[in-house]
Amino acid sequence: MKIERVQGTVFHYLTSRSVDSAGHSHPGPEKRANMAMITITADDGSKGYAFGPPEVVRPHILEAFARKVLIGQDPFDRERLWQDLVHWQRGSAGQLTDRALAVIEQALWDLAGRALNTPVYKLLGAFRDKVPAYGSTMCGDELKGGLSTPDEYAAFAVKLVERGYKAIKLHTWMPPVSFAPSVAMDIKACAAVREAVGPDVALMLDGYHWYSRSDALTIGRALERLNFAWFEEMMNEQSIASYAWLANQLDIPIVGPESISGKHHSRADWVQAGACDILRAGVPGVGGITPTMKVAALADAFGMNCEVHGNGAANLAVTAAIKNCEWYERGLLHPFLDYDVPPAYLRSLPDAMDADGFVHLSQQPGLGEDIDFDYIAASTVESY
Repeated sequence: MKIERVQGTVFHYLTSRSVDSAGHSHPGPEKRANMAMITITADDGSKGYAFGPPEVVRPHILEAFARKVLIGQDPFDRERLWQDLVHWQRGSAGQLTDRALAVIEQALWDLAGRALNTPVYKLLGAFRDKVPAYGSTMCGDELKGGLSTPDEYAAFAVKLVERGYKAIKLHTWMPPVSFAPSVAMDIKACAAVREAVGPDVALMLDGYHWYSRSDALTIGRALERLNFAWFEEMMNEQSIASYAWLANQLDIPIVGPESISGKHHSRADWVQAGACDILRAGVPGVGGITPTMKVAALADAFGMNCEVHGNGAANLAVTAAIKNCEWYERGLLHPFLDYDVPPAYLRSLPDAMDADGFVHLSQQPGLGEDIDFDYIAASTVESY
């Protein structure tokens, strides 16, 4: 089997999510947005698909890198192909980002699963076929009835528990919210949620990304009193020393790194430095399923959990394939949005959750996304 075609398709769909000036998601009026789908086709007709933002998988990325590496190659040689793509990141002036690399590599995994009539999580070495999910909120806002006060966070947390979640992660207020960042407001929100849901629901905090050491320590000590399960991305992750300092000051587990570059290599540096208690990686952020599995194995070798960052079919597949991940991150959630309604280009959610808070893995071949190809064809704005 040889790869004969790599194609990009940009299509539009309706969404009620908007992005603020700092890049954080919030509810907004329904509008048209674009999504890109990468299709890799082999000479026997097998195909694999993956989705990503059009600005990430631009036509030039496919022409200059993906086609150069993939055309004529065996799609099952994923490790070699991924390494060859990584090689092209050097000297690409940042064009072939890890997020672009991840979309291309996901399509290879999807092709393999579809060709073998097997779910990707089983190709990875399935550990389980259902995973507990935590409800991951959107960042705080200034929308009345939304997530604008500690009491609104508490009320929403109660609804999430009623929905079936056994764990909740708060993303609190960040600029451009007028009063953010605020150590006091973050602590008040965490305290309000703990009081509302009681002692048996696991709670986590993903705070403002650029708090100082002293502010992060103040919040961390408050979280310890509130019996939170972990504390995440509260400082600039480029400073490993700051995270090592904080981890040595607190008993609450520190999770990281989330957004730093460097794939599994930088995560190894964090482990060596003692900068985290739980390792962090997500498929889009580290360049694919392959490096995410490398991070999970690294964590396992040191007796650490690896909590997979973000939602989506690829992250779910990894979460189900490894033992040392406690939760699947489901979100981002907000009182004004219904997460359980799939986007128009999918016929069903890849991470549907039952009333007990478990996400069951799709048994469809590949990544398990039930793609509405007719919708995409009717909504296509560009092919390349």
